[in-house]
Amino acid sequence: MAEMTALESMMEMGFSRNRAEKALALSGNQGIEKAMDWLIEHEDDPNLDDPYVPPQGNVLGTTEKTETEEEDLNIEENSEQVRQNAALSEEEKKEQLRRLEELMKRRQLEREEREKRDEVSREKQRRKQGQELSMIRQKLQEEEMKKVAEERRREKMEDIKARQRVREKIERDKAERALKFGGGGTAAASPAQPTPAVPQSSQAPPVKREYDECRLQIRLLDGTQLTQSFKSREQLAAVRLYVQLQQQESNDNFNLMTSFPRKVFSEEDMEKPLQELGLVPSAVLIVCKK
Repeated sequence: MAEMTALESMMEMGFSRNRAEKALALSGNQGIEKAMDWLIEHEDDPNLDDPYVPPQGNVLGTTEKTETEEEDLNIEENSEQVRQNAALSEEEKKEQLRRLEELMKRRQLEREEREKRDEVSREKQRRKQGQELSMIRQKLQEEEMKKVAEERRREKMEDIKARQRVREKIERDKAERALKFGGGGTAAASPAQPTPAVPQSSQAPPVKREYDECRLQIRLLDGTQLTQSFKSREQLAAVRLYVQLQQQESNDNFNLMTSFPRKVFSEEDMEKPLQELGLVPSAVLIVCKK
């Protein structure tokens, strides 16, 4: 009778019989308010509408006695509630039902408000994590940019040092030639000594002369002509660098060529010595655009 009275009250509030019975049983048969609290807390459970199966009793004597005592206590409380409900008028029953409905709505609003606060807290946490990740990515990008800038600076310094070494070498060569030939950037051509005539029958084959220096006449793009001497074993790249330093604008977009025989020197030729390229003891080089 006690369960039926509480069950009917909950069914009048719109709960299904299965949900009302389960809520009353799982809340310990402590009244309609406890049952509604249980329903509000478990309304999102996927198995809420599954049929209620009472738990099996424990075979231990002490436990069975305790559960029996609790059940007797619940029956007494529900019996008291039945006696109170029986004494209530129809208007009082409606007022009680209205209060229960208001209580349920208030609990529902409290739960929704709590869920909103939890969602706001989770959103703040997600934003905080996003900001931290953004700062980490920005820091990594800055470190990478610093590494690239440092590498470029180092390469630039190495290039400047290499140019300085070539300039110093050119100046040393000029000083050595000036000391050797008594001044002047070019050596004066010594008069050819007449060689005694040798009978044709006894003349020995000519011996190929080895030259240590190479005298080059260089024609720049603007028509300026330069005369400079280089070591015969120097690479053609030294001549190219010399031309680049002599031009008014620093520009390496040019080639070196000879007019007779006509030959445009390639990048591979830059690594070859002058004597191997046939420019020793003297030659004329023309600077042309690529």
